[in-house]
Amino acid sequence: MTQTLQTLEQLIGFDTVSAKSNLQIVDFIEDFLKERGFRLSRIDDDGGQKAGLYAEIGPTEGGILLSGHTDVVPVTGQAWTRDPFRMTDEGERVFGRGTTDMKGYLACMLSAADQASKKELKEPLKLVFSYDEEIGCVGIQKMAAQLSQLLGNPRACLVGEPTEMQVAIGHKGKAAIKAVCHGQSGHSALAPTFVNALHLAADFVVELKGIQDWLREHGTRDEAYDIAYSTVHVGKLSGGTALNIVPDRAELVFEYRHLAAEPPDGIMDRIQEAADRVSDRYREASSGASIELDRYNAYPGIDVPADAGIVALGQKLAETDRVTKVAFGTEAGVFDTLGIPTVVCGPGSMEGQGHKPDEFISKDQLAACDRMMDRVLDDITT
Repeated sequence: MTQTLQTLEQLIGFDTVSAKSNLQIVDFIEDFLKERGFRLSRIDDDGGQKAGLYAEIGPTEGGILLSGHTDVVPVTGQAWTRDPFRMTDEGERVFGRGTTDMKGYLACMLSAADQASKKELKEPLKLVFSYDEEIGCVGIQKMAAQLSQLLGNPRACLVGEPTEMQVAIGHKGKAAIKAVCHGQSGHSALAPTFVNALHLAADFVVELKGIQDWLREHGTRDEAYDIAYSTVHVGKLSGGTALNIVPDRAELVFEYRHLAAEPPDGIMDRIQEAADRVSDRYREASSGASIELDRYNAYPGIDVPADAGIVALGQKLAETDRVTKVAFGTEAGVFDTLGIPTVVCGPGSMEGQGHKPDEFISKDQLAACDRMMDRVLDDITT
């Protein structure tokens, strides 16, 4: 595990919070793989400050794909007692931003790449490194069109989000939506004669709560999740400029997280109908009263049958007979939509370690992931 820890230390040293560029870490990974004979395709973001990377070695047909993201969540406002961008080794644990989510897995990927370069492969080892996962799986969706031309037909994909090395076969999809409520401005002394945009917003929040109640009572259920149904959550509400001015604009940002078996368009239709109902209540007072919806980001969920071949392979590689479903989203659904059999399996615990101050990963978990990578290489080696 020495190389994995050394590589992890280098990866942690790159401050790849999603709001910043990831080009330095991509340069490092690209150089590492180029030295070991990998065929490389860099996929640049339109803004020029982000990039993803696809790499492969060995033959071109079939093979196993390993995938992880390079970005991490912010440390601002968290009470760290260690330098978040310098790996701190404290015996059985190593600390640093991204140790669990998910540079620990990236380090194991690169260790496997090093070993693969020394073997005669009967099938390829394929690697994907993405960006902007932490802000809604944005980067991998931008990469998808080019990846579909590069990936070929891998027979399995392992997305290495932290599952404590259990094979995760499902997670919910998500959509993020902005609602802009339009009313009328005026002096607050005459407030009843104007349409207050915050009133539209408040009524709309109540409607969204009603959709959540409906989903809980009547929507699709999957008891494998802690929350067994699709959810609607309002995260931000803002509006108004001064106490004595009736606000003509209010904005709220909300999301829904849907079971893979719950059609997301059906949820969106309910949301649009709710926005229309609220707007109609106020149009008699002002024809301009309205709620505009912008579904500005979404990613798919995944629900793999427990008896699928990819599940048996994942269990064999991870040496476990268990499966699980996770509460958080991953990039697995994107690979699934590309027709690649995919499961999620990686070291560390999102609940116990991910996104927290003094984020850490245990060396036992890294060792277990390295052993999984050894079995991946055995599976594709002559």
